[in-house]
Amino acid sequence: MQNNNKVARRYDREFKQNAVALVQSGRSINEVARDLGVSGWSLRHWIRLDKRGQSLKEPATLASETPEQRELRRLRQENEYLRRQRDILKKALGILSAETPPNASP
Repeated sequence: MQNNNKVARRYDREFKQNAVALVQSGRSINEVARDLGVSGWSLRHWIRLDKRGQSLKEPATLASETPEQRELRRLRQENEYLRRQRDILKKALGILSAETPPNASP
């Protein structure tokens, strides 16, 4: 039995624009989607909308946010992203350290 506890997440226009810009700068869609914690489908959709010149609208519930709430949400998203990046780097360091012979000196 499969557990489908996925929660629909909403992203503001700035987040979507930044995600699209990362892909346009040369990073792969899958890499950006994984790093930002979004689905590849959503990111491809945002890219299609951007190419057509259509607006990457904010969800209606975000329109009523105060600037402070919006900034807090953005900072939380950035914090989550940076934590994921840190964890990836820790894992990479562990892998590389395990491959280095114990007697090797720089």
